[in-house]
This record gives sequence, structure tokens and C-alpha cells, in this order.
Amino acid sequence: MEQQRIALANGIELDVVDVGPRDAPAIIFLHGFPESHRTWRHQIAHLSDRFRCIAPDQRGYRGSSKPEGVENYKPDKLAGDIFLLADALGIETFTIVGHDWGGAIAWFVALLGQANGRVTRAVIANAPHPTIFPRLLFTNRVQREASQYFRLFRDTANDALVREFGLGALLEKAFGGRDQSPMLEPEEREALLQDWSNPDAAIAMLNWYRASPMEVLPMDAPFELPEGWKPVPIPRMTMPVLVIWALDDHALPPENLDGMDEIINDLTVVKVPGCGHFVPWEAPDAVNAAMDEFLGRTG
Repeated sequence: MEQQRIALANGIELDVVDVGPRDAPAIIFLHGFPESHRTWRHQIAHLSDRFRCIAPDQRGYRGSSKPEGVENYKPDKLAGDIFLLADALGIETFTIVGHDWGGAIAWFVALLGQANGRVTRAVIANAPHPTIFPRLLFTNRVQREASQYFRLFRDTANDALVREFGLGALLEKAFGGRDQSPMLEPEEREALLQDWSNPDAAIAMLNWYRASPMEVLPMDAPFELPEGWKPVPIPRMTMPVLVIWALDDHALPPENLDGMDEIINDLTVVKVPGCGHFVPWEAPDAVNAAMDEFLGRTG
């Protein structure tokens, strides 16, 4: 899992893991909040004998570039980084894999890559589809309640707390001390705590939430679509898509799967019971098996 520094054409620099045969099909792995490339440590170890596995610390995370300003963390810029990373590594086509926020960007990358022919297939782990999630935030009590932390993360009044005590202090405030990752190995937990102590990285990570167009209303707002609301027009996905969903995710209930088969032509859904949000390392054997079957079938 050694990293190299990759300079993108837009001036952003990313720390990147790049392992596996250079002539093998490429897979780009995108981590979520508040993690790093190490989200995918088990999958990279499992697949790197057959695939070129690339896992960046995304913009704002760890040692990668942290441009100031919320506008620098809009989804189009985050997705653009991934195509520019592929360019910098000499990769024309690739499979995109993402979890959590990385999965949200992976949906975007897949849709763009479908149009330009550069993305051949997608694997999404516990990350909501961009047309399903906004509707649930308006209409589904469970999802809206689970997403109230968005409002806390977007409140810049908390930045003083984060700068003094690190991101962990805000996570404690948001989740009331409930351990979001009880299965995390001690050495991985220690590495995350070290990452969260960097105030510039912490603010940059929060900027992903602040730049998101998703609207999270308070719990006393009506559970209905606003008058005149329409989903963002997004084309059907025609590439093969594997969605892996841990069913005990407190942040993203399985209702996020409802209707997905109506907007994706070639959809495979693998449900992982008894597993929380961080499915790539909470249930690595299940994720690896699902990816083996999917990559073999669609290769």
C-alpha cells in the first residue's frame, strides 16, 4: 500500500496507491468519509494479482491537495479529478469502485464515463443513487433522521471546535459517542485518529458536505416532495453495475435500493446482512466474493 504523488492537469496533487500488472484491466477505488485509500485494503490485496488497482486519497484528505473554499469540493470537481488521475497514469478505460462519499462520486464518474466511453462498469458499496437519495430525504422519515448530521457538518460554527480538537470532536458531537466502526482494527483506528487531527484536512473533508446539492430538512418539516420538485434528469445506466449494500447501515437504510432496477439496465444487488456501514472492511470476504463474480461475469 505504498503511495506515490500524482500531479493532475488541474493543479491538484493526490497521494495514490497503484499496484498490480500495468497491462491488466484498471480498477479505481474511491474511499468515503472520513477514511482514506485504506478503506479498500482487503479488496486491493485480493485483486491486485489480476487487476491494476488504483486507490487515491481524494482531494482534501490526508496528504493530498486541500484547496481552500467550499466551491473547490463540488461533485463535478471531485469527479473530474478521477478522469485526470486516469490520464496521468496513462489509463484509457477503467472500472470505478466507490463506498460512501466515494460511491457518490463513483455514480457521477460512471455516468460521465458512460457518455465518454471511459468507464466500463461500476461497483458501488453503500452509497445512494443521485436520483433516489434526494427523494428519500424529503419523504422518508428514517433517511431524513439518519442524515441530520449533514446539518451539523455544514454549520461553520463548529469549525473552531474542529480546528482545536480535530474532526473526532465533531464526530463525537454528531453521533453522541456511538462508535460508528466497532470492528475497526486498533492500528487502523489509531491511523484514522491521526488523520483526523489535521485541522486543514478536517475542514476540507467537511467541505464535501457543504458543497453537496443535497437538501436535508429538519425533522419538523413535512415529509413530502416540495411543490414543483423534479429529480435531476439523469440518463439510464447501460453499463453493468454491482451494488453491495450492508443492511445494518445506520446512515443509509436499504430503502435506497428501491427503484434502482428501473434506472439501471444491468444491475446486480448483493445484500450483506449483519453488517454496518463500512462494508469493505467489516465484511471483506462478502465484498471480495461479490466483486469476483461480477468482474468475472462482465470481463
